[in-house]
Formats: sequence, structure tokens, C-alpha cells
Amino acid sequence: MKSLQLGLLAFAVMLLSSCEVVGGIFKAGVWVGVLAVAFVVGIILWLVGRGRK
Repeated sequence: MKSLQLGLLAFAVMLLSSCEVVGGIFKAGVWVGVLAVAFVVGIILWLVGRGRK
């Protein structure tokens, strides 16, 4: 019985840590997406401003 409880505890710890890793990846993905969109918008504005000269 003791080994079953220990096994379930180890499984729960691994499951929770993987959720944190996935959450971190999604947070990083959001920021990378935001930066990429800002970069693209900046380039478009730069090209429009350059084309008006």
C-alpha cells in the first residue's frame, strides 16, 4: 500500500510539473507573437513612410 501511495504521489508531481512547463511555453509563445506582430507593423509603417517621400 505504501508503494502505491508513493507511486501516485510521484505521478502527481510529474503531472503538475509538466503543466507548468506547458504553461511557460504558451506564455513565451504569446510574447513572441506580440513581438513579431509589433515588428511586422513597424516594418509596414516604415515602408509606407519611406514610400511617401
